Amino acid sequence: MTWSMNNTQKLANKTAVVTGANSGIGYYTSLHLAAKGTHVIMACRDEQKATQAIEKIKSTTPNAKLDFIKLDLNSLNSVKNCAEQIKDKYPPINFLVNNAGVMTPPKFTKTVDNFELQFGVNYLGHFAFTGHLLEHMQNLKDSRVVTLGSLAHHQGSIDFANLNSEKKYSGAMAYAQSKMACIMFAYELQRRLKASNKLIESLSAHPGWAATELQRDSLLLRMLNPVFSQSSEAGAMPTLRALTDESATGGEYYGPGGFLGFKGSPKKVKSKATSYNENMAIQLWEQSQKLTGVNYL
Repeated sequence: MTWSMNNTQKLANKTAVVTGANSGIGYYTSLHLAAKGTHVIMACRDEQKATQAIEKIKSTTPNAKLDFIKLDLNSLNSVKNCAEQIKDKYPPINFLVNNAGVMTPPKFTKTVDNFELQFGVNYLGHFAFTGHLLEHMQNLKDSRVVTLGSLAHHQGSIDFANLNSEKKYSGAMAYAQSKMACIMFAYELQRRLKASNKLIESLSAHPGWAATELQRDSLLLRMLNPVFSQSSEAGAMPTLRALTDESATGGEYYGPGGFLGFKGSPKKVKSKATSYNENMAIQLWEQSQKLTGVNYL
């Protein structure tokens, strides 16, 4: 059966935080949640773009409950400040969508805290953000954290001797490593939530080959988009299924069900075998705590 948001019960009286919510997958995730009555806190770096996104959503869903809050995953200080504001201003949240990301910048770049940009923004920033917000989540079985992976993780591994890509750097490989880390984090978070008797569940999802702003630095990807890609809206469906499908459970991974996972209706899929390595995931978690200074579970 083809899954769509029509399969989802009303989500009124729920609160969601979506990172990178002003464009691409994050925008359509926010749009569909808001259309179902969810109060969406759009955690974004650019206030102007977020405001434009809110206006666009409200043009089709006038009653949408949407708020902007400043989040720059490039800075652990911004991550902490954003989480503190959410805890101060809003009731406990039901959904956290770790969606924002950067892909293959033209040259080696570091975050404010001296992490390689993709590892820092895509993974470490979300690791810290989740840690700051977890105790502010409703401890209910339908409360979920969904962290975005990517098909690129199949080319990735966790190089503990070169996490920061300083010994050797490839933008594509650093991106693949960051997305492998995101998926491993989602699985390890689920194991730790379960061991702590939390009802909150952690899942991961990937958008397939979706035409988004992430590809702005890759001429090749933009050229191949007409053949292989699906829309950003279609690319948001695996995230939305992982987040809202009552039959989905913690530790699962969702992606498009079509050829090579490029596009198609969202379904439960398998990630690369390495991503299920629990010893490696524990090591990654411990390293992440040291690097970010955020300790939880």
